[in-house]
Amino acid sequence: MLLSSAIGGLFYLAAAKTIEYDAGERFMHQAQNAQYNINSRINAYTDVLRSTASFFHAAEQVDRSSFHRYVSGLNIERQFPALDNINYAQYVRHAQRPAFEADLRHKAGDAALGYPEVTTVSPPEARDEYWVLTMIEPLAEFREKIGRDIAYRAPVARALAQGRDSGAMSASGTPIDSVHQPLGAGLALRLPVYRKDLPLNTVEQRRAACIGSVGIGFSVPRLVQAALEQMQVRDARLVLIDSGDSITPRQPVQLFDSKPDSATLAAADQFNVVLPIDFNNRHWNAHFSAPKASWYSRFDSWLPWMAMASGFTGSLLFFLLFHTLSSSRMRAVKMAKEMTRELRNSQARLQQSHHKLRRLAAHSDQIKEQERKRIAREIHDDLGQNLLVLRIDVDLLTSRTRHRHPRLHARALHMLGQIDSSIKSVRHIINDLRPTVLDLGLNAAVEWQIAQFRARSGMVCELIDHDTDIRVDDHCATAFFRVLQESLSNILQHAHASLVRVELRQADGKLSMTINDNGIGVHDAQRNKAGSFGLVGIEERISLLGGTCSITGSPNGGTTVAVSVPTGAGAVPHTITEAIDLTL
Repeated sequence: MLLSSAIGGLFYLAAAKTIEYDAGERFMHQAQNAQYNINSRINAYTDVLRSTASFFHAAEQVDRSSFHRYVSGLNIERQFPALDNINYAQYVRHAQRPAFEADLRHKAGDAALGYPEVTTVSPPEARDEYWVLTMIEPLAEFREKIGRDIAYRAPVARALAQGRDSGAMSASGTPIDSVHQPLGAGLALRLPVYRKDLPLNTVEQRRAACIGSVGIGFSVPRLVQAALEQMQVRDARLVLIDSGDSITPRQPVQLFDSKPDSATLAAADQFNVVLPIDFNNRHWNAHFSAPKASWYSRFDSWLPWMAMASGFTGSLLFFLLFHTLSSSRMRAVKMAKEMTRELRNSQARLQQSHHKLRRLAAHSDQIKEQERKRIAREIHDDLGQNLLVLRIDVDLLTSRTRHRHPRLHARALHMLGQIDSSIKSVRHIINDLRPTVLDLGLNAAVEWQIAQFRARSGMVCELIDHDTDIRVDDHCATAFFRVLQESLSNILQHAHASLVRVELRQADGKLSMTINDNGIGVHDAQRNKAGSFGLVGIEERISLLGGTCSITGSPNGGTTVAVSVPTGAGAVPHTITEAIDLTL
């Protein structure tokens, strides 16, 4: 009972820890999803900014009417709900200010679009450089910003100068002062615009070509809240902190807090994680927190107690089961030994059957080769000799009737052609059964087979034989010849190759042959296809000789067939007692 109680307590702790871990993983997953959604929205808004800059670069001249049509086509209220406005600030040096203000007075006629009549830059204090807002959409909520120099604040001026000199996006991190939203709720991103057809390779060239800057203003609460609403647990809290950038670090500034009035819980009672967010090279930290109880279901609350009860009851049942099994241990051991003996006997019978099948296959293959050899010899000795005698007689007949009997001479010539065709067919049949060139040795048989393959396929086929006279018995030579024959047949039918290379070598007591091509390669599905026994036959022939066979290939990388058999240091070459030349 004490042991069962201890096991139940361990089950309780394990279940509680597992539930807490799973809940923490779900919290982390949801926080990472929110982080990803925030980054995705920021990327989408930066894409809007880049497209606006591209619009200015592509157009010959952008006026307020075309800018209004462009922003209206973006439909930012529906497609980019956190976006407040898109604007353009013209870059003006102090020496250019009078001409610029005169141009502002000339543009007073844009009142039809809703633009106010602005004649001077505000604030009016003199500065070396001005970045004056001349276009902004939607205009109705931001009319008061037309004509304002956004660089009158030092952090904004520094960010604008950095963007102008680098050609990259810039963000000062300074909240936008607007009467339409709380202070600190809006931030801006800006991208410089340069004059067309001017070089931009150096800082001086970019400064000389800069004509202004396009920017977007967006609401941080709307941007973050949309991502936070996708979390499954509504009690989650997100605090967004801006720590500045690597060039101008500053004290952390809180940009957003989803639950500013929520009570602070102990660290042990809530999940916490801090994830980074990249806002145009500014370091934002998203602090996610949520009470642990919010991530537990009702089943999770009961599961530790259920685990404790299961552990207590299961340990008692295990003791009873162990007691029952221990009493029948001898019977189980005896049964296992009997099953093991039967299994070993079955394996021995299976192995014996496998050996018999292999010997039967070897015997069948040997008989088939002998029968082929016998039939080829009989065809050669009987039918070949008869055809040869018949050809001699017909040839004599054609010679004697050449001048005296023209019609009979023509018939005799026709018969002579038929006999030659029959002799050629007999030669092909004999070579298909068993090429007599095998009696001249493996080197001659391989050379003859490669010559036949070249003539039949038109492929380039190279033979590398290292100028050695290979001396093996007839059984080994026949096996290697059949391997070459089957490999070349497969190449011709399936490989779609243009080059075949055959290497034949006898060295160090081994006879090896390698056949490779530059075709489409061989796949496992092709090797294991039902009804396909060519490659299996190659492997079995070499295995019966006690050798090794390797068939490798890769898609569009060709196929390589490599076989090797031991020949023995004292191997006696097969004595050639008869050589038949079927030239007729």
